[in-house]
Amino acid sequence: MNLGKSIRIERIINRESKRTIIIPMDHGLSMGTIEGLEDMASMVDKVAIGGADAVLEHSGMVGAGHRKHGRDIGLIIHLSGATKLAPDPNKKVLVCSVERALKMGADAVSIHINIGADDEPEMLQDAHKVVESCREWGVPLLAMIYPRGRKIDEEHHPDVVNIAVRAGAELGADIVKTNYTGDVDSFKYIVKSVHVPVIIAGGPKMDTTEELLRMVSDSIQAGGAGVAFGRNVFQSKDPTKLVEAICQIVHKNHTVEEVLERYKF
Repeated sequence: MNLGKSIRIERIINRESKRTIIIPMDHGLSMGTIEGLEDMASMVDKVAIGGADAVLEHSGMVGAGHRKHGRDIGLIIHLSGATKLAPDPNKKVLVCSVERALKMGADAVSIHINIGADDEPEMLQDAHKVVESCREWGVPLLAMIYPRGRKIDEEHHPDVVNIAVRAGAELGADIVKTNYTGDVDSFKYIVKSVHVPVIIAGGPKMDTTEELLRMVSDSIQAGGAGVAFGRNVFQSKDPTKLVEAICQIVHKNHTVEEVLERYKF
């Protein structure tokens, strides 16, 4: 890894724990304005105070989310997208470049790839272009890579998650974000098969905070490198408190029981 990439990756991955808590806020492109993201700067402030390592945004919202006060936080600019009104929302196309992201102050960039989608080949080709640019400029790449398509019956099944994670590593991503498989043993096998950090997605908002925290804890026990939680954080009653709680598990190795007792969820 070149020096520039090493320096930048330390802005989004905790130096001590070697793990990360990322809060994606890129949902507006696909879903429009949603609860929690009406005021980007306010939400960025809340998760930064809670101890999140980075936020993830589309390039056009970087200014709206930028604050000139408070704790600093890493910036990941998302390069791909599609709206939910598209003929096939699973088809993600590039909507920003690595070079533009750098000019806007990004510490890293991310792309979205749906393995198994009808347009998987085109998304893989886009990924190749981004990987080459990231290597040229020394920019860390987060690959949000999920098993989604007509041949995928269960997006969390270990067999398909394994392909997604390995594909991300094979393509040259520096961090891979994917679905949690639901159990420690299967996820451990997947994580140990690659040399890059693997973090889990939160998906739709969960019913209880305890359920969310147990998924975090199980993924860490399996060797996962953290989380990228959007709606489960910014649509929670107290995003700052929830991020603080997640930090106790991800960065401090506290148990779910200890966190529940401390934060009174």
